Amino acid sequence: MPDLLAFFGPIFNALLVALFARRALGVPVGWPRSIVMGLFMGAAVSWAVGHFGELTGSFVDGEVVVPLGTLFVILSLIAAWVFVIGLIVLVLLEVFVPTGTLPSPMTFLRGWKARRRRGRRYTQVIRIAAKHGLSGYLGGRRRSFEGQAKVARSLRDALNEGGVTFVKLGQTLSTRRDLIPEVFADQLASLQTRATPEPWTQIEQAIEQELGRPLAEVFASVEPEPLAAASVAQVHAAHLLDGTPVVLKVQRPGARKQVTSDVEIILRLARWLERATLWGRSLRVTRLAEGFAASLEEELDYTVELDNLRGVAATLDGGVDVPAAYERHSTSRLLVMERLEGTPVGSAGALLAAMPAQARKALAHRLLSEILRQLIRTGVFHADLHPGNILITGDGGLGLLDFGSVGRLDQATRNALGMLLLAIDKNDAIAATDALIEMLDRPEGLAERELERELGQLMVRYRTGLGRGGSSGMFASLFGLVHAHGFAVPPQIAAAFRALAALDGTLGLISPDLDVVEAAREQGREMMREATAPEAVRADLESRLAGYLPVLQRLPRRINKLAEDLEQGRITVNVRSLSDQRDRSYLTGLVQQVVVAILAAAATLGAIVLMAADTGPMITPSLRLFALVGCALLLVGFVLALRSLALVFRRP
Repeated sequence: MPDLLAFFGPIFNALLVALFARRALGVPVGWPRSIVMGLFMGAAVSWAVGHFGELTGSFVDGEVVVPLGTLFVILSLIAAWVFVIGLIVLVLLEVFVPTGTLPSPMTFLRGWKARRRRGRRYTQVIRIAAKHGLSGYLGGRRRSFEGQAKVARSLRDALNEGGVTFVKLGQTLSTRRDLIPEVFADQLASLQTRATPEPWTQIEQAIEQELGRPLAEVFASVEPEPLAAASVAQVHAAHLLDGTPVVLKVQRPGARKQVTSDVEIILRLARWLERATLWGRSLRVTRLAEGFAASLEEELDYTVELDNLRGVAATLDGGVDVPAAYERHSTSRLLVMERLEGTPVGSAGALLAAMPAQARKALAHRLLSEILRQLIRTGVFHADLHPGNILITGDGGLGLLDFGSVGRLDQATRNALGMLLLAIDKNDAIAATDALIEMLDRPEGLAERELERELGQLMVRYRTGLGRGGSSGMFASLFGLVHAHGFAVPPQIAAAFRALAALDGTLGLISPDLDVVEAAREQGREMMREATAPEAVRADLESRLAGYLPVLQRLPRRINKLAEDLEQGRITVNVRSLSDQRDRSYLTGLVQQVVVAILAAAATLGAIVLMAADTGPMITPSLRLFALVGCALLLVGFVLALRSLALVFRRP
């Protein structure tokens, strides 16, 4: 029993001291450091009692020479001062190493293997960057991108060597031409995610694990050789038990684990770059990395792609086909879809060459019309329209594949986008500027006249055709324009422009002589004409008036009451200052800090006066009463001052 008391007694005292320390400072100081400081205080008190007892004359040759009451006061004061010294250490720790910046001991022990694995991967990433000459930009030593073409190629090669997550990061950045220079976007757009196929035995095991039963109970056959293999997933042809041809999109084993680890490294690098480099802060790389992490998390969850597939399929009007999904066999890592027979546009050179020019142009017009209808009328659109995702079916129709990236636009944004296309068609720079502001929100300090003039010049440049760079050049110029004027492009609107820019290359393969800008003008003009037709406007007004009808019915009575109150002088204006709880909390906290600081200063000054006094009764041969009271008062002043400092340096 005495051994247990000897062991648990100091621990209990440390917990008690830690509790008092947290309460005294008024901030949530971490428990581990508080307990360690409590153990230190317990050890320091026993030493301080004997040492300072002799200095104050309380002990002489180990014997107590003062009354017990006085001894108790002196010892309590000594213990309190040791406590204050511990508080000082805790405040300094909170200033330089705030609670939460270091992992807890249990977290540190549990995550040791993960941190070691992440450290190796982090070292590998830094080594790849250094190999391609990018280490200077990571450290912030280089403040501008001299020789942009060379740096862009180095960045492309480094991302390609970094693996699937970094390749996808580069592909995502290539779509943000509003943020990165065009030369970087062009190089990053060439990144590919093709990979060596996974052995069929592992893929078969992964499929059966997702299905929860043997493969033969669901499929009559599955082709071991994949139709396509990327770094995250593989696509295999198969037949259901009833003979229906399908395709299986199955996630590679271990892909999610690797991507999750790499995303964490990307987020850490982004936070470091935003702190250490000017270009990182200007590009707001942390927000970019967080958006990329969120989109990649959705891409790894095939239930999201299944919802995207259903959303796009529900908006089609028959001009383009999408595969039907088999939900009962699909999971978060397995997607079973109908197999569309056809050839991707990127591989259909011979097929397109055999088609008449007029048929190819009609095919391109049909695809453009469908995508613009999705953007302007339905708001649900395919956002990854590269040639590999557009299929030319056996009967000369069109199909869409891969719905991992689907955008959604609200009604107001769709209207603004339609008005922008209509204004460009009419060469109306004023209306185009208004539509752009409505779509992107007005930035602070916008020079509207300058924006209007530059937008007008852009429309004149592309009025008679594609111009240099094609319609992708037009979208790149538009991105540069909105970025130069401080607009923040929301991700969904950036996805819409990205879809149009990618569609340009696909349409060029289908019909090289198609003027995409002119065709988009025609399609946009027709769609806006439908949207602004008298019947459509009347139906919209009727639906809005139906919602406002109760308000309109009460409006005459309210106007009459307002007029009577105004005539009889009953109208008053009641202004309540500090009605918001946040304002009251801020003011209350500010007043509390000021009061605590004043009390701390007053207690400290009073303590100094008392301790400096050379009069007053002696309670020990070498200690005056006023000095003892001054020490106690100084203790109060120190505690109040430490509490004030802890509140000042506290980080939410």
